[in-house]
Amino acid sequence: MNPESGLLHLWSQGDLITRSVALLLLAMSLASWIVILIKALDLRRTSRQARAVESFWHATDFADGLSKLGAEPVNPYRNLALEGREAAAHRNAQPQLHDSLSASEWITRALRNAIDETTARMQAGLAVLASVGSTAPFVGLFGTVWGIYHALLAIGASGQASIDQVAGPIGEALVMTALGLAVAIPAVLGYNALVRGNKAMLFRLNRFAHDLHAYLLTGTRIGAGAAGNVVAMKKGA
Repeated sequence: MNPESGLLHLWSQGDLITRSVALLLLAMSLASWIVILIKALDLRRTSRQARAVESFWHATDFADGLSKLGAEPVNPYRNLALEGREAAAHRNAQPQLHDSLSASEWITRALRNAIDETTARMQAGLAVLASVGSTAPFVGLFGTVWGIYHALLAIGASGQASIDQVAGPIGEALVMTALGLAVAIPAVLGYNALVRGNKAMLFRLNRFAHDLHAYLLTGTRIGAGAAGNVVAMKKGA
C-alpha cells in the first residue's frame, strides 16, 4: 500500500478524534522544529561572539574592548562586561545602605545575575522539546488504539474478517504510532544537542566572568595562559 494513499485514506476515513490527534502531532512537530532551529541559530551566534573574547583582552582599554565584542543587541559577553563595569563604577560612587558588601562580592553578584539572565534565555523553549519528546509517542499510540477500535467495529459490522479486510484498516491505524515516533525522535535529539551546546557556552561565559572579576578588582587578567601570564589592560570609561 502506498504510504501517501494510506495517510490520505486514514484522514478521509478518520473521525474527529483521529483527525485531532493527527493535527496535534503536526503542531507538536512544527513547534519542536521551530525551537530547534531558533536555538541552534542562537548557539551559532554566541559561538561566533565568543571568538571576539581574546580581541577584547588585547584591546587598549575597556571601551575599545567593548567595541571589539560587537554591538549586537543580544550578546552575553558584551552584557557581562557592561554589568561588571557598572558594578565597579557603582562601588566607586557615593556609598548607599546596600553597599555593605565588599567590592569583590558586589561585582560577583552583578556578574552572576547577568549569567543567570543569559542561562534563562538559553533554556527558554527547551521545555517544549522535552514535553514533545516525552508525550508524542503516547499521543500517537492513542491515535492507533482509537483507529484500531473503529476499524474492528467496522469489520465486525460488515461481517467480513478475512486478512485482506483486516490488514488495511489496522495498518493505517498503526501509522499513528509511527507518526508519534517521527515527532518525538527529533525533539529528543534536538533537546540533547542543545543542552550540550548550552553547557559549553555557559562554561566559556563563566570563564570570561572569572577573568572580568579579576580585571575589575586588580586591573589585570589573571590566568590568561598555561604559565599563568598576566595580560594588563588600562581601565577605560
